[in-house]
Formats: sequence, structure tokens, C-alpha cells
Amino acid sequence: MLGLMMNTPLLISSIAEHGANYHGDREIVSVTVDNPRHRYTYRECVARSRQLANALASLGANTGDRIATLAWNDYRHIEAYYGISGAGYVCHTINPRLFPEQLVFIINHAEDRWVFTDVMFVPLLEAIADKIPNVEGFVIMTDEQHMPETTLKNVMCYETLLANESSEFEWPDLDERSASALCYTSGTTGDPKGVLYDHRSTVLHAYAAVTPDVMAMSSRDSVLPVVPLFHVNAWGVPYATLMVGAKLVMPGPKMGDGEALCELLDSEDVTLALGVPTVWLALLQYCQSAGKRLDKLQRTVIGGAAVPRSMIQEFRDQHGVEARQGWGMTEMSPLGVVNTLKAGLEGLSDDEQLDLAAKAGRGIYGCEMRIVNDEGEQLPWDGEAYGALQVRGPWICSDYFKLEGAAGSHTDDGWFDTGDVATIDPEGYMAITDRTKDVIKSGGEWISSIELENTIMAHSAVAEAAVIGVAHPKWTERPLLVVVKAEGQDASAEELLKFYEGKVANWWIPTDVEFVEELPHTATGKVKKIELRQQFKDYEWSA
Repeated sequence: MLGLMMNTPLLISSIAEHGANYHGDREIVSVTVDNPRHRYTYRECVARSRQLANALASLGANTGDRIATLAWNDYRHIEAYYGISGAGYVCHTINPRLFPEQLVFIINHAEDRWVFTDVMFVPLLEAIADKIPNVEGFVIMTDEQHMPETTLKNVMCYETLLANESSEFEWPDLDERSASALCYTSGTTGDPKGVLYDHRSTVLHAYAAVTPDVMAMSSRDSVLPVVPLFHVNAWGVPYATLMVGAKLVMPGPKMGDGEALCELLDSEDVTLALGVPTVWLALLQYCQSAGKRLDKLQRTVIGGAAVPRSMIQEFRDQHGVEARQGWGMTEMSPLGVVNTLKAGLEGLSDDEQLDLAAKAGRGIYGCEMRIVNDEGEQLPWDGEAYGALQVRGPWICSDYFKLEGAAGSHTDDGWFDTGDVATIDPEGYMAITDRTKDVIKSGGEWISSIELENTIMAHSAVAEAAVIGVAHPKWTERPLLVVVKAEGQDASAEELLKFYEGKVANWWIPTDVEFVEELPHTATGKVKKIELRQQFKDYEWSA
């Protein structure tokens, strides 16, 4: 017997209309190239999204067409999020930091019909224009006054495009499983893979994001997403904020500027900020040098890479900010776990709470987790057993776009293999110990490169660090510590290795240290360990 409930579809357009109807006067504040501090309301944003939907229909877009964006975090990009997806098209967000060859691949693979771009990315598109012949035209996201000279074909001005259209638009009654957005992974090997989100997964993910043990977001919040709109839907923030009516503060091209972020946090009364560790490192360094304190910020959600314990402590002790570590993937929309203190653990000491906070987090409803051994057998949640981390749930991909199972990323019983190695403790807190391909196996035992990296990041002379396994004549592999020194700081290899004593098992301590000017990174800021392993493949251990 079925229940007698209305089967109304979960659609992105319903979030837009809810935001306009119930929180219409809430502000969206943006830093843009053509306006240092643009302000308007949810109501105006949604009206312009409807204008964009009408414009796309006038251009001849068909349901399911991929419409690309190449843009920073600002109000026009938010309009594209809702106008494209809400009207039944697929919003394909492109990371401008990708290599030109990757840009060409994903634009052609996605079969994008139009590309909406910020002014500063026009030269990037001009350089590859002859290699993306299927793109019918380019919309530059500015006004006529700031339109650049360009060799791109069929170029339109965003503001002019919208000005010619009505703000009345009847959002289509789509199947909630209809594709809504597309984001490509930026892996270190092989071609990028497309993750195709749908309306149902997006709305459910936003519901989860706003809950108290995840982002704890409400209409009383002012939210600054420094995580890019071009990467994994900015962790769901564009949907979550309009769902609850939080003020939205968009940093535009100032995402890596510690001083600019500090000013935005203060002047816009930001209570919640989200970003990757490197962004917050720049902010904390600026605050320290300028004698600033983040008095209004209450909490920050940090993901994208392992968060050093020292960063969590600095946010807490120097600024009174709760740092919530999170973990997820493009394939997971991306939320998987978020770290908050569970009821019953309030009695832990400050140090014990910091140790716990340094773990990736505990599971949230909507994402199931398990760890398995090489034979696929489930391992216990005892905090000791290491295994391959697998997940499943309503906002986790069932396949990659156009690959039809060829990626081999899912198990026979339907779980997604994350490629991470992890432990899960009895309280449900998960800790990533390594990527499967990055595991260091020394003398038959596993060593966590992530834990070694997080530990050394607490040393004042270390700006960035990576640990890789290098072949060793006796132990098969031993960890090599690769370090970028902090500006104006110095430390010897011996000093850094000694720093590990008492913090990790003695046999885990790296055998040697190499100092470099910089580490290689992917387009999303992750260290490319495959390049480091190649660079040091012929490394000779010191006596």
C-alpha cells in the first residue's frame, strides 16, 4: 500500500522561488571586476534568473543542453545557477585553473552550446577557441561599458541579453531526476570525468547542508563561500543559503586575498565562511601580521584537503572561531562527513577535542560509509582497522557522464569506491589516512602520509609539506618529507625530523627531508603526489 502524499518534485527552481517569496529582502553582496561592492536582494536575483531563462529559450536552448560557466563567485554566477538549471538545462561549471588541454577536453566532451564567462577569462577562451568548434557563442558576464575587445565569435553582453527579456517565466515541471548541473573532476591522471547532478540530489544535499551538525545555517547567518562556484557547486552553498534565507557574501576574484577576505568578514558581519586550508592559511597569516581578530566569524567549514590540527587550534584560540573539518568529493555533491562534537563527548579535554577535530568528521544522514579490506570484507569501526572507503547515498554519483561503467568506480553491490583509505572509530568519526595510490607500505605495515603532513604543518618553519613513499633497499618503501619553508623561517632536516618525536610512532618518522621552492598542485589546489613520486623516483637515501 502506498501513502497518500503529494508527489511534488524536488526542483532547484522551487528553492529559488522559496527564497524570493520568504526571504526576498535578504542581501547578496558581491565583489566583481566592474563593481567593488554590488548589492541586491534575493527577489532581484530570482527575477533576473527568470530573465536569463527566457534569454536561453530565445537563443534556442533545448531541455538537457549543457550551458557552461567560467566565472568567479558573484551574483551573476548565482543567477546562472538558477536560470540555467531551473529552466531544464544543465549548468556546466568549469574551473578556469585547469590546463588549456583539459578545458578543451571537457568543453567538447560536455558538448557545451554556450559559454558564460567573466571578462578576465576571455583571453583563456580566445586561446582555445579554434579547438572548441561546437560552442555556438559566448556571453560575457558584464555590462556594455566593460565589454572587452575580443576575437571570440558570436559574443553577447550578459546585461544586454537580460535587458531584452521579461522577468516573468514559468519554471518547467521537470522530473526531479532530470540533470541539473555538471562538474568535472580534476584528477592527477587521465582525462577529467564528468559528474552529472540532478535536481533531487541537489535539493536533498542542500537539506543536509543546513542542519545543525553540518553547516548549521539559518536566516540569521551571513555566509561567505570562498570555495569556488566553479567547483562542486560551492559545496551546495548557493542552494542552502536561498533555502534558509542567509545573507550571501561573494568574494569574486578576491578569493585568495587574506586582507580582502578579512575586510569582507568584518564589514558584512559574516558568521559562517567556507573554504580550503590554503585560503584560511592566507587569512590567518594576514590577521597575525596586521593584529586583526575575526570577532564576528562564528564558524568555518574547511575541506578540500586535510586540515592541520594547528589551524583548528589557531581559529579556536586566537579568534574564538569553531573550525569544522569536512570531507567529500565531486562525486558526492560533495558532502560526506562533517566534524562536530557529538553529545556525550563534551567532557574531553581541550587537547582531546583538538585530536578529534583533526579527523575528517562523522557521517551525516544521506551518506552511508563502510571500509573494506582487499577481499571486499567489511572492517570494524574500531578506529584501528584501515580499509578502502566506500560510500553510497542519494547525492552520490551512480556513474560518470558518458562512461557507462567504464571507469570501474563502483562495486557490484552499488557502492562508490572513493579511492581513500580510512579508519572509522566507534563513535562514527572517520579519518582519512591516505589515498589508495598514496599509501606508504614500509616493512609490510601502512604509514599515513596525511598524518605525517598534518603533524609537520604545526612547525613554524613549514609553509607546506607533502610526504611520499620512496623505494628503500631494506624496507621496500620509506616516507620522504618534502617541505616548502615559510617565508623568513629556517629549519634543518634534523630539526624537522626531531619535531615528530612523541607525536607519531618512531618507525613512522620520515627517513629524510627534501626542501623545495614549491609543490606541484592540481587545478583545485591539491598536491600532485604523482609528480613528486616521479621527481624523486631515483632518490638516494642519505646514510
